[in-house]
Amino acid sequence: MKYFFDTSVLVPALLDEHPHHAASLAALLRANKKNACCAAHSLAEVYSTLTRLPRTHRVSGDQAMLFLGDLVERLSLIALEATEYWTAISDAAAQNISGGAIYDALLARCAIKSGSETIYTWNVGDFERLGTDVASRVRTP
Repeated sequence: MKYFFDTSVLVPALLDEHPHHAASLAALLRANKKNACCAAHSLAEVYSTLTRLPRTHRVSGDQAMLFLGDLVERLSLIALEATEYWTAISDAAAQNISGGAIYDALLARCAIKSGSETIYTWNVGDFERLGTDVASRVRTP
């Protein structure tokens, strides 16, 4: 079984004060490069989130890079080719997906590309509306 990690699970796994920390971290600790992956784009999302948190929780760029290094060691990275990117956006438009939900559609396409049977996310509703092929894979950690 292959697991795909959404950014909404990766960030809490790294922040011990987050309400979803324990479950997210437990799922991440069960992961390895052979059975788990995330989108390459999620690295940028994790970095962005960690370095823009409210001041008491914000981490430096150097600290964020240490976290990202841990993720890269543990998870395989999945990236879309230009044609896959275009197809994912076209399909999302056909499903009336708009706004920031396009990023979930791109991550879902990475999950499908990877052959993942499970998409770990805390944004269940956002992924479930991307069609039955995606919705059938969605789980919380």
